[in-house]
Amino acid sequence: MSCLFRPPAVSPLFPKPTASRPRLSMAASCSTSGLTEHRKLPVLLFDIMDTIVRDPFYHDIPAFFQMSMKELLESKHPTAWVEFEMGLIDENELAKKFFKDGRPFDLEGLKQCMLRGYSYIDGIEELLHSLKQNNYELHAFTNYPIWYKMIEEKLQLSKYLSWTFCSCIIGGQMWRQLGMRAWLGCISGMWTLSNKNYLHWELRW
Repeated sequence: MSCLFRPPAVSPLFPKPTASRPRLSMAASCSTSGLTEHRKLPVLLFDIMDTIVRDPFYHDIPAFFQMSMKELLESKHPTAWVEFEMGLIDENELAKKFFKDGRPFDLEGLKQCMLRGYSYIDGIEELLHSLKQNNYELHAFTNYPIWYKMIEEKLQLSKYLSWTFCSCIIGGQMWRQLGMRAWLGCISGMWTLSNKNYLHWELRW
């Protein structure tokens, strides 16, 4: 028997968008692009990797380096990828320090491997379409480097959501200036959606 994915009905999970209302005063003080003084609620924030988009790091990258995942994690620099995600280093600097021992590797080959591996998680595009059709406001809320542009080029996520909260764009600026506690305060009352092994709905306060 075949099993078809059907996006869950949105009404039991989220209240329908209401008329525009003033934003919380703390959130109003944030100058992040894409946020306005008045908006419809709720606002849905989506994690991207392995929630909307298949993450090649876990599925494809160990094979690219001809390593097991354990060997890769033991060999890579402990902070290089995080620095890349935060926009603190560019991809050329990442290539120089990706491995602890500084060994060279094919950066363009790695990028092509990542690009090939990006695809929508089964069923998620139908869910995004349903939410969009029901007038929900959707934003990315994700730790990911400038390579998010490769995801956008291939999958056109901007049909459904805005890349508003991406760490490589705001990480070096917002996280350093506000700190994580204040940053979470700026998005209080919004819904964050993240999925690693299952769909998980969580309200951040």
